[in-house]
Amino acid sequence: MSITVSVERYLPAPGHAAASRDVAVTAGADGLAATGSSTSGAGLLALPAPVNAHDHGYGIRPYDFGGLDDALEPWIPFMRLRPKTDPYLEALVAFGRIARSGCGATMHCHNSLNVATLVDEAGAVVRAARDVGIRLGLSCPLLDTSPFVYGGLPELLPGLSAAERTRVEALAPTYAPIGEQLAAVDAIARLHGSGMVDVQYGPIGPQWASDALLEAVAEASARTGRRIHMHLLESPRQRVWLDRRFPQGVVRFLDEIGFLSPRLAVAHGVQLRPDECELMAERGVILASNPSANLRLRSGVAPVEAIRKAGLSYAIGLDGTGIDDDQDIWREMRLFHLLHGGRGLDPAVPTAEIFDAAILRGAAVVNQPPARDLVVVDYAALLEDAMFDDLDEAELLLGRMTAGHVRGLVVGGRSVVADGRLATVDFEAARRELVGQARLSAGKLGGQRDDARFLSQVVRRHFAGYAG
Repeated sequence: MSITVSVERYLPAPGHAAASRDVAVTAGADGLAATGSSTSGAGLLALPAPVNAHDHGYGIRPYDFGGLDDALEPWIPFMRLRPKTDPYLEALVAFGRIARSGCGATMHCHNSLNVATLVDEAGAVVRAARDVGIRLGLSCPLLDTSPFVYGGLPELLPGLSAAERTRVEALAPTYAPIGEQLAAVDAIARLHGSGMVDVQYGPIGPQWASDALLEAVAEASARTGRRIHMHLLESPRQRVWLDRRFPQGVVRFLDEIGFLSPRLAVAHGVQLRPDECELMAERGVILASNPSANLRLRSGVAPVEAIRKAGLSYAIGLDGTGIDDDQDIWREMRLFHLLHGGRGLDPAVPTAEIFDAAILRGAAVVNQPPARDLVVVDYAALLEDAMFDDLDEAELLLGRMTAGHVRGLVVGGRSVVADGRLATVDFEAARRELVGQARLSAGKLGGQRDDARFLSQVVRRHFAGYAG
């Protein structure tokens, strides 16, 4: 199956070379190719589709259920307020937004903490990705300590009153044994892994995992060849706590247990040190950078100068919290470009490198072949007020492009977006149904909102003495 698109400009390697003019581009299961000349694609530009290299699949976004931006640690308790909705519909709306922005694939870090329902929920998520038509990396969550505080409740309880302690203990989740969690991931891979879906181990982060869990994941990945996708060193508080737990450094510890390898991608890495970047680069790890989320949750700005100096490969992800809460990968690329452009006469990060991060490195994170899918852009709209039509196409995309300029998306030879609309599912009908489900549960959230506010206050107080 393949689709041929006529365009005025074809940019197969953005930033590396200028666009070809007046060509027909064929997008099929085997990739992209200019297959002939054409003059019927006036105003359109095509390029390989970017990949959203780290996300959580928020159909109902955190703002909508009261998870307003805050520092990461006091923000996390508000995730308890996620409304009970159909997991298929939740993923369908999330993936629909991502596809409409022009992404051919996404890394989905699933949010469930219930191993008993994880296999069924994963099936619903995979079905949603298939129905929307995008490629999927599915990171299956693994953890065995409280998500409220690093190190679990023993670190939090001593600073609480008796009444607070009782309330926190009542709200604390429980976790299945490590073997049972890993078995669930293996079951999901057997049932749902395919050429379009890559199932991965997803230890949420070392601050929420015991040494035993991290060691078990490293062993399982080495044995099965399955990739790992994990948060790492996102906030300043994590840096402080992990330094206490691992005197040799958490990255060095992960290397000692065989966790670092080309099968690993880590998200955020805002607090990485130069020597850690060097070690991760030596081991072939990929970093998924999330500039909007890092700013919105007050984690800081990733040390991209050190990352690039070390030769650490990086991709770009939205983390479900794009700068305008709109899941726009182009704005995320632009923010990365501006944050890390430096102050010199020339940009510190070349345009070509940013596109390579979004397209090539992103594909590696989801374990897919690079540059297989095609996004078609309303380039005439980008040039609408321009006096010249010979501007550098990649520079113009990086400076002006938004999801609203996407006219088409072809993934695996299938039309996913056509004429600026999802061609595979009725996005607005799905969104309305999902919002309706969420609002039906709103009346039941009163007590849970009180609990979330309480936990957030307790966590804020606990971390007040940490470096910020």
